[in-house]
Amino acid sequence: MESLIEEMLSGQILLAEALCEFEKIYIRKALDRNDGHLTKTADALGIHRNTLSGKLTAYKREEKPVASKPRMRSAASKKKTPVKKLKARAAGSSR
Repeated sequence: MESLIEEMLSGQILLAEALCEFEKIYIRKALDRNDGHLTKTADALGIHRNTLSGKLTAYKREEKPVASKPRMRSAASKKKTPVKKLKARAAGSSR
């Protein structure tokens, strides 16, 4: 354990990051030991089942890269407004 701590300190890993990673690994190992059963795992960890469920949901969100998809335009929105209508709108708004 001492060598791991030394390695982490020399790699400039912050305490909060180390604790977060430790918690994730600890929870995953507990889940494996309890065959993925949330209630049993929560009992073994000494936390409420809802707390465990919330943490797992948060971990899943962290793992998924958040990539914004380009929004698809509907066929109606793809239609171009005729130039005459645009000019009429511009003329009406300048009054």
